[in-house]
Amino acid sequence: MSDTRTVVLVEGVSDRSAIEALAERRGRDLAAEGISLVAMGGATNIGTYLRRFGPAGRDLRLAGLCDVGEEGHFRRGLERAGLGSDLGRSDLEALGFFVCVADLEDELIRALGTATVERVVDAQGELGSFRTLQKQPAWREGTTHAQLRRFMGSGGGRKIRYAAPLVAALDLDRVPRPLDMLLAHLPGSHTR
Repeated sequence: MSDTRTVVLVEGVSDRSAIEALAERRGRDLAAEGISLVAMGGATNIGTYLRRFGPAGRDLRLAGLCDVGEEGHFRRGLERAGLGSDLGRSDLEALGFFVCVADLEDELIRALGTATVERVVDAQGELGSFRTLQKQPAWREGTTHAQLRRFMGSGGGRKIRYAAPLVAALDLDRVPRPLDMLLAHLPGSHTR
């Protein structure tokens, strides 16, 4: 990380994979641009990473991505790091921190549509597993969107495994707002 000038803090590996895949599709080499993506192992760890990379640490430029349910952890962490007070969503965005509603998988499913996501699941050889989930009593009455979100969140490493293929299936004019805004915020964002 010696050449790093900007650190992007994300909750987990699936978020990092999605950002890497989108940057690549847009012709960006984040590492060459001095941008490091750091999967924190959960939003509650943000304070540790802000101390390490923020004003009290290496004083690098910061950005990030979180789920709406973790927005409070990010807000409090940024405030404790001295990056603002009483931060609202627009303040977070001005600092380079963007919020997924409800989470990254939800954003990607909405952007792609359920039929496209099912094609991605099929291409990964897991359509049968998804159909099994749909038949379970707890999920029978759910929407396909809700079923797909549950499917992505179940199984060992499924969120990580699907992040890049879902981003690869995106129409670049329909990138979820938080991902789009994050990449646009990062220095060197010449391609949109």
